[in-house]
Formats: sequence, structure tokens, C-alpha cells
Amino acid sequence: MQKITAGSILLTVVLALGACGSGEETENMMDEDMMDEETMEDNMSEQEMMGEDSEGHMNHSSSGEVPEDLQEAESPEFEEGSRAIIEAGHMEGMEGAEAVIEGAYDTTAYAVSYTPENGGDPVENHKWVIHEELEDPGEAPLQPGETAVMNTDHMEGMMGTEAEVDSAENTTVYMITFTPTNGGEEVSNHKWVTGAELSETEE
Repeated sequence: MQKITAGSILLTVVLALGACGSGEETENMMDEDMMDEETMEDNMSEQEMMGEDSEGHMNHSSSGEVPEDLQEAESPEFEEGSRAIIEAGHMEGMEGAEAVIEGAYDTTAYAVSYTPENGGDPVENHKWVIHEELEDPGEAPLQPGETAVMNTDHMEGMMGTEAEVDSAENTTVYMITFTPTNGGEEVSNHKWVTGAELSETEE
């Protein structure tokens, strides 16, 4: 009887220890699952914030104000109030959209590269910044490689930033309003597109 009792006790202890071990493993697995879920939630939140922040930097609409010394075009290809099809893809949903011409101006337009004042990623070959939006630029046109400070805020972090000229065009630029083809909100008084980036609408 003593042997049987001792064996029973030993078996009970082994089972109890096994149950404890199983419980601890289950708790550990639950803790790991919870940590994985929290990590996924944190990553999703960061991605959402990055997406919102990225869109926050894009200020494609404007008040419609232009520099005082900017000259209206005398005989633009597209008259104010007329419509045209956008052939440029400065932003998603822009190419192929129908635009209303809000203004036409004769100037020198520059494609520029710069690093935003707010610490964003470097921007290369941004189109367009016009001569009148540069701070004390001297006579137009500036040559590729020359630099000037931008006095405009087409995009967040642009105002007051030094830009390097990539290319220059003496042309007519247009301020336009359009609704993106991807279903985004209407973009009002977008600056700028050139005549070469517009085509006539089909009658």
C-alpha cells in the first residue's frame, strides 16, 4: 500500500507540474499574440500618419493670387474661362483631366530641385516655379545650375528655400482648376502648367 501511495503521489506531482508548464506556455503564447497585434496596430497607425503627412505636404490648390509684376499673356493659346485637357502628370489624377483656365501669363518657367525647409525629402525637377516667384533673381532667364530663393508655397516647405535651376523656358503659363481623374477633390487655381502641357477639348 505504501508503494502504491508513493507512486500515486509521484504521478500526481508530475501531472501537476505538467499542467503548470502547459498553463505557462499558453499564457506566453497569448502574450506573444497580443504583442504581435499591438505591433501590427502601431505599424498601421504609422503608415496612416505617413500617408496623411505626405498628402499634407501637397498644396496643389491656391488662393489664385499672383505676383504683382507678373504680366498677363497678350494672346494666349487658351483664353481665360476656356477649357483644355491636361497632358502633364505633375500629380496623381492630373493627366487626362479637363481643366478650366483661370489665368494666362507670359514669363520664364523653371524646373527646380530643392530640399524643403521643413526637413522633407529632396524634391527634384519640380515643375513649375516662375521667375516672379523668386526672391531678387535678377534678369531672366536664370541658367541651369544657378540658384535662387523661392518666394512661393506651391508645396509645404517651399517658401524661403533655395532652389537650383534644372531648366528654363520662356513661355506662357496657365493657372487652372480641375477635378482629378482618380476621384479626388477639386484642385482650384493650380500653379502652373505650360501651353505644351495642355490640349484642346473635343467639341
